[in-house]
Amino acid sequence: MSKLTEFNVEDMINTTPLKGAGGDTQEPKVEQLMNKLRRLQQGKRVLEEEIKEIKSVSDSLQKELATLQTEAYQLEGIHKEKEELSRKLQFQCDESDQDFSRQLEQNKKSEELLEQYRCQIQEFKLKHRKLRMKFENQLYQLIEQHKNLHSIFTPERLPDEIENAENIKSQLLSAEQLKLAQLHRINEELEDVRKQRQSAVETQEQ
Repeated sequence: MSKLTEFNVEDMINTTPLKGAGGDTQEPKVEQLMNKLRRLQQGKRVLEEEIKEIKSVSDSLQKELATLQTEAYQLEGIHKEKEELSRKLQFQCDESDQDFSRQLEQNKKSEELLEQYRCQIQEFKLKHRKLRMKFENQLYQLIEQHKNLHSIFTPERLPDEIENAENIKSQLLSAEQLKLAQLHRINEELEDVRKQRQSAVETQEQ
């Protein structure tokens, strides 16, 4: 466009007639017309070059616009994928929070049940200790009585007393075995609770 400023378009188009000395209009000389024609042709070439340059810039801008539209479409697709991934991650996070809350509640219940079993075990141990002491005292009394059988009972009643003592001993042993079985069952239940709690903790850590 800078080259075009050197030319006056109106001067190139208009051919002003020349005036003579007496004020009469004269036809332009051939040389002047040739100069104007050359200037017109030069201006045409400049305009054509300007048009080519503008077309080239326009084509470049069109290509750049198409590239930007393609990138914008790709970015839009990526943005949608990111949003979908974000929704999935948020859903998984919410589920994990719910699972963690349920696990905490389950652990709390397991702790309460475990504490309850501990109390029951302590109670059974105490009862078993008392029964054992009672059994030992009764057994000791029986032994003392047997030592004095000859002085207390007649020989005819001795077999009956021995049988009664054996019956009492058998009853005490049965009671002790029952309590031991109950204590064993509670220990097994406590071990099951511990295994469940350990499995829940391992699942939570994973």
